[in-house]
Amino acid sequence: MTEAPQPNSTFSCPTFFILTGIPGLGGVQAWLTLVFGPMYLLSLLGNGALLAVVQTDSTLHQPMFLLLATLAATDLSLATSIAPGLLAVLWLGPRPVPYTACLVQMFFVHTLTAVESGVLLAMACDRAVAVGRPLHYPILVTKARVGYAALALALKAVAIVVPFPLLVARFEHFQAQTIDHAYCAHMAVVELVVGNTQANNLYGLVLSLAVSGIDILGITGSYGLIAHAVLQLPTREARAKAFGTCSSHICVILAFYVPGLFSYLTHRFGRHTVPKPVHILLTSTCCCHLPLTLSSMGPARSRLGTGS
Repeated sequence: MTEAPQPNSTFSCPTFFILTGIPGLGGVQAWLTLVFGPMYLLSLLGNGALLAVVQTDSTLHQPMFLLLATLAATDLSLATSIAPGLLAVLWLGPRPVPYTACLVQMFFVHTLTAVESGVLLAMACDRAVAVGRPLHYPILVTKARVGYAALALALKAVAIVVPFPLLVARFEHFQAQTIDHAYCAHMAVVELVVGNTQANNLYGLVLSLAVSGIDILGITGSYGLIAHAVLQLPTREARAKAFGTCSSHICVILAFYVPGLFSYLTHRFGRHTVPKPVHILLTSTCCCHLPLTLSSMGPARSRLGTGS
């Protein structure tokens, strides 16, 4: 294991931080590469396969599959922004990361998380239209509109996340150089700041409630409309078929939001009741999960083929 540089008690104008990975585990961290390594590899292969299939099969150049591809690309980018550095820290021990690189990673991690949340909302709206108004679906949901939606989601995420690194960059003094985390998360860096961090804390809270809260409300409303439409179908087979096109999306939503909300709430309100290693393990696992959208390719292909 590589020994980490000794941090100072207080310093200014930092040139680097030291990522420790998962605190309290010591040498056991190296064994976690046997977990996170295959998870990251599966994420690369799964998302890459989905993107390749959608790219090469012209029959899949439809709004539903384009949304799946957008989600896969976001998953792939999010995992890549965290996993390589995480694996290096787990295997080699605490590693220095340049200050600027830390801010860049912070920006990409939070931006891609916001994009993924928005894509899940767009997919829920897509399913609501497909199930609720199938005859109007080709008119209401087009490839052009999906492209505009993806661009809007990316621009929105960039606009709302840019203040994160800027709010951190305004500080010049830090009480420690060591970040007890697997990557440069905003709140993990803010904990080291010497000064008034009220603006950082408030912006992070408002942003989380506004972005995730609105997206969750939109997804809930969309699935409320879907449930109402499905219950109106005349046969059990038709109801099962309609629900089958949404089941994998529900799994993706649960895999994304449940651990994410648990992590956020424990960080904000339960840091004294939930051990920090559990919190960091959870957030790291969320960013390397296997894309459950792969399971939707079968039902979605059937739906496309039948035109229903």
